[in-house]
Amino acid sequence: MPIYFYGADEVPYGCFSNFSAHGVELDGRFWPTSEHCFQAQKFTGTRHADLIRKAPTPLCAAQLGRDTSKPLRRDWERVKDDVMRRVVDAEFRTHEGIRAVLLSTGTDRIVEDTGADHYWGRGRTGTGKNMLGRILMSTRDRLAAEAGPVGR
Repeated sequence: MPIYFYGADEVPYGCFSNFSAHGVELDGRFWPTSEHCFQAQKFTGTRHADLIRKAPTPLCAAQLGRDTSKPLRRDWERVKDDVMRRVVDAEFRTHEGIRAVLLSTGTDRIVEDTGADHYWGRGRTGTGKNMLGRILMSTRDRLAAEAGPVGR
């Protein structure tokens, strides 16, 4: 049975949202949410990346990260999935509570339930790539394997 999530305030699966209020440390820097961290990686090493890190909300971080007047790093399309994997992995390793929620999903399919994003979510038609859901499921599988049979 698929597990659908979208809003960070949804219980119990809102913690799968990049807007969820779970900070993450990556590459020696602290980010208020995984959205802040992911969006800033588009502009690594620039002043704009630091502005995103300091954004007051994940929505502001997303808006700054989608600012088309700022040039993305040249390799962004090639590395964006790996960046998301690293961010999600760091977030779920850091926070035991949300790690437990993720592991509790067993082998269920996880789907970002957004009609607005055909790449990271299910998309308007329901046939999107669901890359965030896929990354969450692969993170879950890796964490479950590391925990072994007792931790499951």
